[in-house]
Amino acid sequence: MTATPTTTEADGSTDASTRREADAQRMLAGGETVLVARGLIKVYTTGIWPRRRSLWVLRGADVDLGRGEIVGLVGENGSGKSTVMKILVGSLSRDGGTIERSGSLGYCPQEPILYERLTCDEHFELFGEAYGLGALEIDRARDEVYDVLGFGRWASARVEELSGGTRAKLNLGLALLPDPQILLLDEPYAGFDWDTYLRFWEITAARRDQGRSLLIISHFITDEERFDRIYDLRDGQTVPR
Repeated sequence: MTATPTTTEADGSTDASTRREADAQRMLAGGETVLVARGLIKVYTTGIWPRRRSLWVLRGADVDLGRGEIVGLVGENGSGKSTVMKILVGSLSRDGGTIERSGSLGYCPQEPILYERLTCDEHFELFGEAYGLGALEIDRARDEVYDVLGFGRWASARVEELSGGTRAKLNLGLALLPDPQILLLDEPYAGFDWDTYLRFWEITAARRDQGRSLLIISHFITDEERFDRIYDLRDGQTVPR
């Protein structure tokens, strides 16, 4: 796909926010960074007065993603990892911070967004058209996904007939379909068997070699050597490992 123009998003007009945005723009201008998030803040308010309270999920989290890089984001359940991902994708608003991005974006959510009564083939057709792909591009990319993830025999099966592992494969395959320059993956290999887990790392390594960039969320990492860099999310902030 053709790279989308660099996009800028910012909340607030404080001097600190302006400095963070300028810093992110300089990094993108260098050509080796494709995504820069600075000072991400997310606060949820619960209850009603006088028992209203604020829950700070993110307290100034930073994330950088370089071209041709696999980066991990690790944290305990409930630490805010998926919140970071949803903010980066744009499906969740933030209460502070800036985001700079250059390139097309793909997203694999932790919970598959699938339609129970559609087949795998129909999902690829639906999502492919939404991505703006032509029929031949959809067919080629779909067949490649079936091949590398090994679930082509389920092409005509409805989602309601699929196992949890096959649903996870379809969920990942839909994110891979348009070959995005930036791929954000939230717990992508949960539910995979060992063979599919190894295939997943073959896929990510191949995309890194092609200059694609991947941010992968997990609550634990056993294969640390597969990542170029890792962030730990602690107390609402990212700490480089």
